[in-house]
Amino acid sequence: MNEQVMASSTEEELWKKYRNKKDPSIRDYFVKKYAPLVKYVAGKVAVGKPQNVEFDDLVGYGVFGLFDAIEKFDPEKHVKFKTYAVTRIRGSIFDELRSIDWVPRSVRQKSREVEETISNLEAQLGRAANDDEIARAMHITVDDFQELMFKISGTSIMSINDVWHGSEENDKVSIIDNIEAPSSLNPEMIVEKDEIKKIIIQAINDLPEKEKKVLVLYYYEDLTLKEIGQVLSVTESRVSQLHTKAIMRLRARLLNVKKGIA
Repeated sequence: MNEQVMASSTEEELWKKYRNKKDPSIRDYFVKKYAPLVKYVAGKVAVGKPQNVEFDDLVGYGVFGLFDAIEKFDPEKHVKFKTYAVTRIRGSIFDELRSIDWVPRSVRQKSREVEETISNLEAQLGRAANDDEIARAMHITVDDFQELMFKISGTSIMSINDVWHGSEENDKVSIIDNIEAPSSLNPEMIVEKDEIKKIIIQAINDLPEKEKKVLVLYYYEDLTLKEIGQVLSVTESRVSQLHTKAIMRLRARLLNVKKGIA
């Protein structure tokens, strides 16, 4: 298809044509159009990552996600391609980071320790544990706990992209796919998905208000940590800490549910 015809067609028309004929010229058009989206996602992922993780490498990993999104996008599902592509691009980047094992072992161990502590505490308390309670359970000071949150903040963004498995192999839901607008965070509105999705959304609803707001602003509204800090009138480092605690709390809650399912 020549460029003049593509320029005169709506994007919806192009998607339908691509779905039917898989015209490589249309695919190339979408790759070119949405290439800046890959750099945007890579830029967000790059925040807080070690220096050995190069931005250009992240972009390269993300391109695979863009190709995957273009191949699998279904315009009839009434989801914007940009929204769909961001998830696929981010997932592709983290898949590659996971495969090269970029997280230091000591940081990963501490992350698991915090997650297990929160899991045990909240199972006992029946509510969200506060910083003092978590620090006490870990036999460290609150200041040390805050410092620990900063150290593992780079791993928490990857953690939210993990796929959570239920009791059946086909019960697979990504936490990040369920972070939606505040008005949509209602399990009863989910009618077509199984119990896992409801559990994830309920876990998000049960987060302390500031932590939930950070997740929504970061993943749904696409604000940067600095912009979120301005909205909440806190420092960027405080936003990073809130984000990390939110992810730790979510994963701890799902760990408890998983124990119940198993």
